[in-house]
Amino acid sequence: YDKVLKEKSKLGRFILASNDLNIDPDTILSYYKGQQEVERGFRFLKDKSFRVAEVYLKKEERIEALAMIMVLTLMIYSIAEWLIRKRMRETGETVPNQLKKQTQKPTFKWIAFLFMGVAEVTVWINGETHLKIANLNDNLVRIIRLLGKDCEKYYGLEG
Repeated sequence: YDKVLKEKSKLGRFILASNDLNIDPDTILSYYKGQQEVERGFRFLKDKSFRVAEVYLKKEERIEALAMIMVLTLMIYSIAEWLIRKRMRETGETVPNQLKKQTQKPTFKWIAFLFMGVAEVTVWINGETHLKIANLNDNLVRIIRLLGKDCEKYYGLEG
């Protein structure tokens, strides 16, 4: 029995090393575990929907500008995903995922996909301009409300 416990205690161990001697082991472990989010972010940037493979730039300044835009896009994506998930946890709200199962952890890519058909429509009636948002459904309205008053205002849902 003791031998089994001794062998079991050795399982699941790995070494994390750093040249920074001021970092404690728990911090190193949290940095290591946080890498997954960074990797997922760069996977998002490499996604075919970005169409980066079709962009050919020669000037170093333009390459740097594109990289900066992509990193800023990733930051906005990450913040939006974090905010939606946080508000869903706080309110108990859910949205259907790709498999139609309710989730409180949708990816922002999925949320953006849900909004693909939403459009602003301009209608002129008797010389008056009327702006309407087309194709909003209950799920999208819930998501908009989770994002806050500014987002509600943008979609004409304030009040």
